[in-house]
Amino acid sequence: MIGTVEYNSACFYRYSNVDLGQLIANLKGDSALARRTLEAFLHASIDAVPSGKQNSTAAQNPPSFVMMVVRDSGLWSLANAFLSPVRPGDGVDLMHKSIDQIDAQWNGLARMYGVKSIKDVSFASLDARELPSLGKPIATVDKLIARALETAKFAA
Repeated sequence: MIGTVEYNSACFYRYSNVDLGQLIANLKGDSALARRTLEAFLHASIDAVPSGKQNSTAAQNPPSFVMMVVRDSGLWSLANAFLSPVRPGDGVDLMHKSIDQIDAQWNGLARMYGVKSIKDVSFASLDARELPSLGKPIATVDKLIARALETAKFAA
């Protein structure tokens, strides 16, 4: 190879949604299997690392911020938090500013649409700081997943 390989720091946003009622129906009413399936899915979603350029950069970075929402109905992607690019500056890094944008987007949606269908919102974060809208973080990803599973309804 003749040329250069450049490094960068990127921030990726991932979003997934699970319709628990449909999952239980698809599993013929087996709530215990649905719970195990959801737990495995949540762990896999967090542990998945984009595979591009791994041979040249070895970027096996786990997420710096994981947020989970348990709700009775409705879907809210927070992708619009990034309509304007987030840029590091003033001694604040890209990840910190991205987390602030997610918090602000959540605040706007909650204020505009209300939170009556939301049963729980929680997050885990590397920097472990309290956020204005989302509050205090959960200590670990395992505890975050356990909280989401405890809040979800597993009745058929």
